[in-house]
Amino acid sequence: MAELKRTPLFDTHVALGARMVEFGGWEMPVQYSGILDEHNAVRNAAGLFDIDHMGQVEVTGKDALAFLQHLLTADLAPMKLLDAKYAVLCYADGTCVDDTFVYKLPGAKKGEVKYLVVVNASNKEKDFAWMKAHVAGFRVAIEDVSDRYYMLAFQGPKAEEVLQNIESFDLSKIKYHTAREFKIGKDKGLLARTGYTGEDGFELFVPFKHGKHVWDAILAHGKVAGVKPIGLGARDSLRFEAKMALYGHEIDPHTTPLEAGLAWACDLNKMFIGRDCLLKRKLEGVVKKLVGFEMIHPGIARNGYEIQKDGATIGLVTTGMPSPTLKKNIGLGFVIPEFAPIGTEFEIVVRGKSLKAQVIKTPFYANRARGK
Repeated sequence: MAELKRTPLFDTHVALGARMVEFGGWEMPVQYSGILDEHNAVRNAAGLFDIDHMGQVEVTGKDALAFLQHLLTADLAPMKLLDAKYAVLCYADGTCVDDTFVYKLPGAKKGEVKYLVVVNASNKEKDFAWMKAHVAGFRVAIEDVSDRYYMLAFQGPKAEEVLQNIESFDLSKIKYHTAREFKIGKDKGLLARTGYTGEDGFELFVPFKHGKHVWDAILAHGKVAGVKPIGLGARDSLRFEAKMALYGHEIDPHTTPLEAGLAWACDLNKMFIGRDCLLKRKLEGVVKKLVGFEMIHPGIARNGYEIQKDGATIGLVTTGMPSPTLKKNIGLGFVIPEFAPIGTEFEIVVRGKSLKAQVIKTPFYANRARGK
């Protein structure tokens, strides 16, 4: 078994009482004070996440935009400098290589631009290889710059207030899905109003050597406001309530963005790898559809559990758990489209027992302040 990688904050996490687990080849904190406590801290105050295991790829060159338009589902052409956009990498059959966030940034020289593509930790090597395999014909350079930045996420309704005590510029001017560059000494970083919790907040691309300094500063300034360090457990429950896809659960090499409820991230009016297959699926209809459901009978649906209707299997659960915010047992799963309408009842097979559930509206949780 390959040795697990660790972020430079590993010892800091251990000192804070974190329980460490394997995730995507990394040894990461799953919880500190407890998943429920950390989840509620993000919903009510703010939480700080070490997400330095995520990968970052920089794309430069005259054909950088054309190259990414060829690879990614979203239309990046309308992006302005310092905009951010969610997009999916697809295989030729329209299934998912990975989901990404793309940032359009100023280049090294005046008038030039570059793109920063953030990918999932478990897929970094695969994604980078996929990108390299498709550079032929494009005047581009792609570089894995994961060691250039230390990536942190700071999420929650008090995130702006706390971070404003540290930053000199007006954070309220950074709109949702936009970013701003900043400096620590002679080093340059990026502060983006993005995140994967369903809350307002920021993701920070800190010059690598300053990662611990920024982590410590945010926790110190936020202590009175109730800011806490957050592990992978609460990160999962937070993104789940907001119906944000997780690779290996809602998206994978056997699932298209259309089936996963990500049609909004696919511009079928432009050409990209997998576009023709997605267009065909759209016209002919998808073979499965992601739905949210609430358990009617007491029980917890888990990833991989069968979804049945009158004893016949109609799908599988992708994610399920007790919702800390809604105080009910809910889940996401793929079903045959005819069983997707809201109000449809079916059964989840939990440890050999068929427990009744009902399709409900998603996202389960939506914070209107997030899109400000």
